[in-house]
This record gives sequence, structure tokens and C-alpha cells, in this order.
Amino acid sequence: MTDTQIRRPPVPQPAERAKTIAARGSGPATLMPSAERAAPADQRVVPVLRHVHASGSVSVLLPDEHPLVHATMRASGGELGVMFELTDLAPVELREPVRGLLWITGWLRRLDERAARARAVSIADTRPDSRLLDVGYGLSVLRLTPASLVLADADGTHSLRPHVFSAAAPDPFLDYEAGWLRHLESTHTDVVEQLARHLPAELRHGRIRPLGLDRFGFRLRVEAEVGDHDVRLAFSKPVETPPQLAMELRKLAGCPFLATAGKPGGHG
Repeated sequence: MTDTQIRRPPVPQPAERAKTIAARGSGPATLMPSAERAAPADQRVVPVLRHVHASGSVSVLLPDEHPLVHATMRASGGELGVMFELTDLAPVELREPVRGLLWITGWLRRLDERAARARAVSIADTRPDSRLLDVGYGLSVLRLTPASLVLADADGTHSLRPHVFSAAAPDPFLDYEAGWLRHLESTHTDVVEQLARHLPAELRHGRIRPLGLDRFGFRLRVEAEVGDHDVRLAFSKPVETPPQLAMELRKLAGCPFLATAGKPGGHG
């Protein structure tokens, strides 16, 4: 899809965007084993629980008897080559909800009982979940050590080294972006209509929806008959706090930076 561009607005760096998707961690996730090692390439395994750590490593919980658990134990060196896919979904109901995809490729190893319990405690400190109590009682913990990461979203496709991902920080509005956008969608459609006045003329007749928020700006999704477009309205400067965010949102009526792009990851 060809971009319609007045002036390309600033966006978070790819590593920051990838870290935000990983830290949010609320979208669908699957594991895809290597075809020659464990299963057909199109076979996708949905973990009981998964968690992407700040380093880029991934903890995966699977039943003890799952074929993938046995495959790692049979593999040379006890490690199996896999790809982990994490999908970033919009917090409002869109006809094309995918905002981005994060792929982490590396080596999957089943942890022994002691390491598995330590990993479960580490996850619980960040994201408590009752399923972690089943580790050692029917659930195994597998660790994916990353070799490479790839981010695909409306701003492009980017390959990332694990150390670059590890050093990045997630967006400061990560924790309440979803609730804020849902509130805007359900209660403040007038604000969305005001922002829509600044869209390119050819997009103003579509259905305008709130899509995303980060420290650099606000994103809209235009659902039109000819297809969907993502539109970014840039803040005058990056923001870090809710008061700064509120001020920048009030300024958006005069925002000179606009750009549109196709849907993330080539979906739709």
C-alpha cells in the first residue's frame, strides 16, 4: 500500500516499539517449531502461559506430556530451534485489529525442576498468575533464548539484535493506553471527530477510530471502503507524564505533522 505523506512524524524507535509489545503481552502468542526438528512448519503451539522477559528471553508453560516438551528433551543438546510470535491487538474492536507482530527466534530448552520454580517466581513478581502454581505439578517451564527478533508494524519491518531489545524501555503510557483509548471510543467521540478534521481529505469520509497512543503522538485508524489506513498525529515534543500528555492532546488541533500508512505486518 502506497503511503500518503505530508511530513513524516517522529515515532518511537523499533526497539522501543518491540519492547512495548512484549511488555504489554496481552495479544495472542504461538510457538512454531522447526519443521525438520519437531513438527510441520505451519503447526502452531499455543502455550498455557507465556512471558517475554526484559532481556528478550521467553518463558513458556506447557503440559508435561506436550509433544513439544518431549521434542526438546530428544533434541541434540536439549535445545530445539523455534520461533515465538506475539501479536499486538488494538484495544478497541476494529475490523482489522492487528497493530503489530513481534517474532523472537531462538533455542527452546526445558528447565529442570529447580530452575523452573525459580523462573515461575520471577514471572510472578512481574505478572502474577495462578497457573504458575502448577509448575512442577503437570506443567513444565521452557526457556526460549533469543538469537534474533523481528518487529513488523505500520512503520515497517525491522530486525533487532537481542542486546538492543534488552536495552530499550517500553513506552511510558503502556499501562493505561488500552483503557484510555476505550474511554475515548465510548465516551468522547467528539474528540475523535475534532482530530479527524486534520486527516487528508481523501480519508475524512471513512470511519475514524482511536488506534494507539505513545510518547510521540496519537494514532487513528481510518476504516474506509477502499481499505484501512493508520494515521499518526504527532505531539510537539515527546511526553512522559499524564499532564504533559493532556497538554499535547489539546495542542493537536494545530498539529502540522500527519502521515498515513498501511496496516501492520501486511495483515489485511
